Amino acid sequence: MELLIGFAIFIAAMVTCLVLGITTVLALIAGLVVFLVVGLRKGFTSKDLIGFTGKGVKSSLVVVEVLILIGFITAIWRTSGTISFFVYYGIKLVSPNLFILITFLLSAILAYALGTSFGVAGTVGVIFMSLARSGNVDEIITAGAVMSGVFFGDRGSPVSSSAILVATITETDLIDNVKRMFKTAIIPIAICLVVYGILSYQNPINSVDDTIINALGEEFNISIFTIIPALCMVILPLFRINVIWALITSIVSGGLISILVQGNEVSNLIEQGIFGYSSEHEVLGNILDGGGLISMVEVIIIVMISSSYSGIFDGTKMLERLEELLGKMVKRTGKFFVMVLMSFFTVGVFCNQTIASIMCCDLMKNVYIDNDGSKEELALDIENSAILISSLVPWSIACIVPLSFLGVGFQAIPYSIYLYIVPISYGLTKKYFRYKI
Repeated sequence: MELLIGFAIFIAAMVTCLVLGITTVLALIAGLVVFLVVGLRKGFTSKDLIGFTGKGVKSSLVVVEVLILIGFITAIWRTSGTISFFVYYGIKLVSPNLFILITFLLSAILAYALGTSFGVAGTVGVIFMSLARSGNVDEIITAGAVMSGVFFGDRGSPVSSSAILVATITETDLIDNVKRMFKTAIIPIAICLVVYGILSYQNPINSVDDTIINALGEEFNISIFTIIPALCMVILPLFRINVIWALITSIVSGGLISILVQGNEVSNLIEQGIFGYSSEHEVLGNILDGGGLISMVEVIIIVMISSSYSGIFDGTKMLERLEELLGKMVKRTGKFFVMVLMSFFTVGVFCNQTIASIMCCDLMKNVYIDNDGSKEELALDIENSAILISSLVPWSIACIVPLSFLGVGFQAIPYSIYLYIVPISYGLTKKYFRYKI
């Protein structure tokens, strides 16, 4: 009963924060206090609970390191001209009958290289939405193509915080996970290419506004050297170079390019890395501004507090009864089906991709092992369910934030094909292919 009351209070706090538009960190802190009290009520000492909490937080430190570096890289890629290079030539490649398809592909490529859905939706996504509106292309379909592209990277990039989080909580190898995710994405990507190709032909762009291209050309030196930071992120992990070093290499190379190619000053570069990039250009200011370490502070706090939950749940065995129920369901319906149900439930309740992933792992890891599963299968199932489903639930942060960047409503979700084709395709083919788990 105490646990149910604890979850009720936590959910109420989360809903209150969402309704009032305040940070969900407050709800997470309230939940942490509540679950610590539940632990005390169950007979555990304060020392025990502090130890459980510390163990959970410690497990998140690898993710926190990556988030700190991602904060720097989101600013460095802006000031070095890396993002501008892809946008500049991406727009130049646009032909009337390929606009939506190119929107999907460029969003996917940048999100894979940068490992962030929000960062790409807030820059490249905004630019393509502006082009769609000025060129009389359906903005809802365009937004769906952007959502599919950015969450391709958010799910499957070796530098994605969600991919690193899942690898950490499931105790699996990140690069092996990425390879398996790519295999399970082949069919969905093919479907996206066909569907967005057809939609592009049906919704040709009437004209391409040169304002953004001209603005980028004025603000940056669009040199071939500006793609080096992106190449570091794409190529180095393929050679099993640690993600941390890939990120550092990308940051260093981007910093050098910012100074040597774009003419930036060292002091200004450091300030931008911490507080974010800021453009004085009238056209680019609202599009490229942002990033920096400061932009990741709230995310870091959310990951650390959420991970502390995992330590408490694991140490106190609070969720044993629920795990037994889930085990019975798995025997009747299969592991992935139950994982999908749990994903919808946890995302629907907690409205947060990070919390949903950690909760699904905590609830299902013993169930998987008890039913001839493995940690690798658990990781892949979370990636193909909770990570993407979080962007399909209209009140989830993973859905609300990118759609707000794009300036559209939830009508774009049906056109976000990749988000639901992956779970469907994987669910139908998992039994036959096994994807070398």
